[in-house]
Amino acid sequence: MFAPADKAQADETAQSLTIEEGKKLYAVGCASCHGTGGQGTSDGPSLVGVGAAAVDFQVATGRMPAATSQGPQVPEKKNIYSQAEIDQLAAYIASLGAGPSVPTEEQYGPEGADIAKGGELFRTNCAQCHNFTGKGGALTHGKYAPTLEGVSPKHIYEAMQTGPQNMPSFPDTTLSEKNKKDIIAYLDAVNSEKTESPGGLELGGLGPVSEGLFGWIFGLGGLIAVAVWVAARTAKAKKS
Repeated sequence: MFAPADKAQADETAQSLTIEEGKKLYAVGCASCHGTGGQGTSDGPSLVGVGAAAVDFQVATGRMPAATSQGPQVPEKKNIYSQAEIDQLAAYIASLGAGPSVPTEEQYGPEGADIAKGGELFRTNCAQCHNFTGKGGALTHGKYAPTLEGVSPKHIYEAMQTGPQNMPSFPDTTLSEKNKKDIIAYLDAVNSEKTESPGGLELGGLGPVSEGLFGWIFGLGGLIAVAVWVAARTAKAKKS
């Protein structure tokens, strides 16, 4: 059985080994863009101080390592690292400078969450880009806010904490840990397969663009069809 000092030393040794393994993975997969010490280059930003949460989000969602040829933003894709390797990379990057840590299940889990409050917070802070149900939407210059449907609660929490790519960050001073939990619970509720739209056909849930297009095509199209029918009937009546 470990004494407290022995346990602390064992934990420190294990952490050092994790960081060392992460450094090796970083040298192979990340250093060419982000620099040998994470200081950044013309091809990639500095990683000093981004924290373990940013690494876990970017690598676990496949956004990093990025493809050599990029568009307006880096898309999600299949990741190439195991979770153990991601943890090692995250530990190494975290050792370069303090930053947000990977959240625990207690932080992003549904227990104690207020779905109604989460909806209010989401509509105030997130819906402008992600749509009011998290379906995503277009931004300027070919960029876009990705859909949040099917994204793991941990990654949603990490995105709020770190602000990847076009997204602003929402640290605990802006949105508390409880606020983030509420937002995640709201998204889970509105995107659940069991949830039906109380308004009927939702047209993809994409908001006024799809609904307005539907109105123009079918509504205006219907009016034109009626006008043509009335004109044809009137012309026929005159001939008679």
